[in-house]
Amino acid sequence: MRLATTTLLILTLAARAGVAQVGGNVGYGQAGGRARAEQNERAKRQLTREEMPPTDTSMFVDANVLMNVKGDEFVATFGVAVEAETVEACQEKMNATIAAFTEALKPPGIGPEALFVDFTAQTRVYDYKVEGSLAREHLAGFELKKTVAVRYRDKALIDRLVVVAASRAKVYDLVKVDYVVTDLASIQERLLGIKLRTVPQVYAERSSAYFPTEMYDSYTAGESEAVSGGPDRARTTVQSLRKSRTFYYNPLSADGFDRVINPVVLEPVVQFTLYLKLRYEIETRR
Repeated sequence: MRLATTTLLILTLAARAGVAQVGGNVGYGQAGGRARAEQNERAKRQLTREEMPPTDTSMFVDANVLMNVKGDEFVATFGVAVEAETVEACQEKMNATIAAFTEALKPPGIGPEALFVDFTAQTRVYDYKVEGSLAREHLAGFELKKTVAVRYRDKALIDRLVVVAASRAKVYDLVKVDYVVTDLASIQERLLGIKLRTVPQVYAERSSAYFPTEMYDSYTAGESEAVSGGPDRARTTVQSLRKSRTFYYNPLSADGFDRVINPVVLEPVVQFTLYLKLRYEIETRR
């Protein structure tokens, strides 16, 4: 039985329309973000033997609620990688790149206090020297990698960060954009703002939060011909064209939820879900 049989009053959050949408190259390292979230939601609703009504005078009422909340702060992470023949040369190139990026961020109003530079990796780079039929591997240089996290409040700034500031500093790798909801206490209060005709026993209370970085899916659209073997197959090298992948924000839909707060999603949001299972004792007639 659904909670529609009771009086369900849930406060809603005001929403302002917008079209900004940011994912980042982190999408290359994941797949099926929405599928994982849906699987988690289904798992929360599975009944165990202990959750079944113990007697003929008990009944359960459950409700599954989804609320879409816009982020009020954002953190964009950029990847910076440089190569050189020596470690010292790598460090000089990296310092110059970070300094140029920091300077380019000043016109949009982002100062050094809103930045954090993280040292992520330093590795050797190898290459091959071909001498006749022998390809000999050798040390070609070094690669230094860092990330720059940029904190900002106006979501419209992302275009200026990527197109203007980052490109001027020759930084082209937008890793991800984290969406931050600072007032989580009020979100939980709104989700739990449920009033019932009678006071039941809360048997299960399970909440989850899904951030935009986790909810991007991708696909590759393209058709390719197959190449079959022939007499000269061993001497033929086949070079395939690069197939571009499309990334898109794919949030949870209203399917399976009894109530959706702010159902229209025009931009990436933080999705909060709450599953409640309530137990009632039924009065029997004598």
